[in-house]
Amino acid sequence: MNDQPKIAAKAPLAVPFAEPGVPTIRNINWAGTWALYRKEVHRFMKVQLQTVWAPAITTLMFLVIFIVALGGSGRTVTLRGEAVPFGDFIAPGLIIMGMINACFANASFALMVGKVQGTLVDYLMPPISVGELLFALAGSSVTRAVFVGCALWGAMALWPGVHVTPAHLWAVIWFGLLGTSFIAFLGVLTSIWAEKFDHGAAITNFVIGPLALLSGTFYSIDRLPPFFQAISHANPFFYIISGFRYGFVAAADTNIIVGSIVLLTLNLFFGALCYALLRRGWKIKA
Repeated sequence: MNDQPKIAAKAPLAVPFAEPGVPTIRNINWAGTWALYRKEVHRFMKVQLQTVWAPAITTLMFLVIFIVALGGSGRTVTLRGEAVPFGDFIAPGLIIMGMINACFANASFALMVGKVQGTLVDYLMPPISVGELLFALAGSSVTRAVFVGCALWGAMALWPGVHVTPAHLWAVIWFGLLGTSFIAFLGVLTSIWAEKFDHGAAITNFVIGPLALLSGTFYSIDRLPPFFQAISHANPFFYIISGFRYGFVAAADTNIIVGSIVLLTLNLFFGALCYALLRRGWKIKA
């Protein structure tokens, strides 16, 4: 007689697999998009001393030079008839300029380094759509810009004689996001086109840098001759900086509604262009 206790047989575990031919990922792959976004954020946060704090400190040095070395603490700048202390005028421009540079550096690096190191397949193999890939790359770049902007804002808030309390917080957020998303699309476009690091550096040095410096960061365009004022209005960076500055000092070089329309149009155009090129696989799948 068998004295061993009988063990009741368990029913096999039912795994909820989808039926053949039925997609398991519907509409938007939130998990995949979030994973790629986190991966890109983790990439620059691993070296945050270089990617966040170094750009913030470098940009802060401009404030020190203009306020202390050049004696700008007692000067004022006139914006549409309103006198603004020079320190209050230049601080928002420096914040958004630091955000622009950090955003472009991040967006122009991801796909380009994949081409150089042969790891581009890591972006092409995951089951995410072109829109999700673009969203993760641009979103992580905007995140880096926000980190740099917060670091700069905190440092400038402690600087004596400089007031960076937002007068219109909505304008700070609105133009900050519009501006950095536009720059992120430019960076992704550069990353698609570039085949080596020299190409990315050329766009940074000959396009992004000059446009940022000649956009009214350090001066009001009201003091320029009419011809150069017209050139400044053709610079998209001018609308980013002017609108962002409006959020702090409640005065701007131009109509902020016009600036919003220009930046929205540029975002839609360059976002669609990046999407089309990624979908086609131009210089990526060749």
